[in-house]
Amino acid sequence: MNHDLECQPPTVPEVGVYECEIHLKFRLIEEKDALNDRDRLLELLIDAFTCGTDEYLEPIQIEVAANELSETEASPQMRRRLIRLRNSKDLA
Repeated sequence: MNHDLECQPPTVPEVGVYECEIHLKFRLIEEKDALNDRDRLLELLIDAFTCGTDEYLEPIQIEVAANELSETEASPQMRRRLIRLRNSKDLA
């Protein structure tokens, strides 16, 4: 039994505020009616992309950038959520 692990306090993950930008370009075989409702289309595209490449999805270009922001750059609502999350027992 490893006593070093038993004596260590649980590690609390650090959380921060990030600004994320994603550029995706892919070809997708889909029903034509799905392209008419913009919100439904976005949901459909994200679902299709997260499921991975198959015979109906062909990725062409993927660019992802995430930058940590100062908490003061976040909205007041997001700062309150961050404080609640840090104080939450669920994070520990």
